[in-house]
Amino acid sequence: MNCHAPAAKPEDIRHVDELKRDLARTHRTTRTSYEGVQLEGIDADYARLMRDGYVIIETLLAPDQLQKVRAAAGECLGPTGRNSFEGKLTQRVYDVFSKTRSVDALAEHPRVLGLLDRLFLPNYLLSQAQIINILPGSEPQLLHHDDGAYPIPRPRKALGAATIWAIDDFTAQNGSTVVVPGSHTWDDHRTPIDGEPIPCVMSAGSVVVFLGTLWHGGGRNFSQESRLAVTCQYCEPWLRQQENFMSEVPLSIANTLSEDLLRMIGYSVLPPFFGMVNGMHPKRLLSVGREGEFNL
Repeated sequence: MNCHAPAAKPEDIRHVDELKRDLARTHRTTRTSYEGVQLEGIDADYARLMRDGYVIIETLLAPDQLQKVRAAAGECLGPTGRNSFEGKLTQRVYDVFSKTRSVDALAEHPRVLGLLDRLFLPNYLLSQAQIINILPGSEPQLLHHDDGAYPIPRPRKALGAATIWAIDDFTAQNGSTVVVPGSHTWDDHRTPIDGEPIPCVMSAGSVVVFLGTLWHGGGRNFSQESRLAVTCQYCEPWLRQQENFMSEVPLSIANTLSEDLLRMIGYSVLPPFFGMVNGMHPKRLLSVGREGEFNL
């Protein structure tokens, strides 16, 4: 049994900065594709995102896409949350890519990827994905910013970003996500006060995109109906993801995913070699009969 990594093909490195280039030979770093999306729209989205910390983009999903998510949620939704942050009257589906393909198009929507390409380094990652159903009577979630888990002082550039897709209409009564405009620029000593959070009112099929430094939270559901949503969070490629997709998603399913999803769940390398497996590109885990060659 050979326990050593495959021998490297010789290549002269004369300065450590040369390691910053993409050394992958077989699986090159590629930018995402948002063919068919007008760049003017992405420019306007980006301007609002950087000004306010969030942007609402209306009606991106067709009715049949919404129905597919609702059908999948009906099969997967189970118990309510384990604590007040998850929501004691909120249902969450974790490990969604092992359970349904209905969320794929949301996680890799070209309008969103066009924004993320401007925010992060190439080969940025998907940090987590969930289906979330806020039931009637649910209390508001604790306000927070997703980047708060990273111990780097504020103010600073966002290290992550998130989307929350409205599968049902989001209203001020049914638990719409609330955001605090401009809070992405605050320092560590500033927290929201009463009156600052506002609801993201939007129709089903719309999405709110916000920076990881923006204060936000799930709203109180005063209505008699549940509020269904999908959230996807993304991060710089040099950060640890919240969700360990490489352990969750079986290889049999990973082999069916798109190139964008594969890259974002972890089948990618941040040059020169962060994310490697046995000295090689992790996409080789999806290949058969290629053992014994050192080639990122």
